[in-house]
Amino acid sequence: MKHLLHSVLIPFILMSCLIPQVLLAKETAKDLASESMEECQRGRSADARHIRLAHFERAQELAERAVALNDQLPDAHYSLFCTLGEQLRIDGENLMSAFGFPKMMAELNRTLELNPNHLSAISSKATFLVRLPSLFGGDVKKGKELLRRVIREDPKCINARLTLAQVLADDGEYAEAIALATTALKFSEESGQQDFIKDSKRMLARLQSKHLVSR
Repeated sequence: MKHLLHSVLIPFILMSCLIPQVLLAKETAKDLASESMEECQRGRSADARHIRLAHFERAQELAERAVALNDQLPDAHYSLFCTLGEQLRIDGENLMSAFGFPKMMAELNRTLELNPNHLSAISSKATFLVRLPSLFGGDVKKGKELLRRVIREDPKCINARLTLAQVLADDGEYAEAIALATTALKFSEESGQQDFIKDSKRMLARLQSKHLVSR
């Protein structure tokens, strides 16, 4: 009986020891990067600051693990860029006052270095180009060109539409800006992305109000 119990328990114990190893082996950089982006999305959709921050910090942990597993994966670096950016603007956007701005930009540049055609990264780069002063690398013309490229290649890129809409509105081109914001709202509602729905509605209301005043 003792021998039988021993023969049953030993394989079971050995298998139990191997389970963490198997699970770890299945953990890929691609999966971690994807999880990080999902966690980031949860943070953007949350209302309370502490909940948002908890999601963003968890997203950063996942992204850093993804980069550690595969430094050559563009999405790993992009997911880290995204969560760092969200943490920097959690109390309002002020790009140049952000302490972690250089690290965030390094991750964005690394993404584009690995994949120059990474549309999400191109859209993010374009956003900085249109928002930063020229003294700090801003270039509105180039930024607009990149945003139009992203929309052309990925018509459902909501962030690119909203960013370009704001730039066009600043130039007094309200008709196209409103059209972009309207389509952004449509795509946001179709995808159920609550943060983008809120942003699109705010943008659209603001543009329509300014358009009426400008007439």
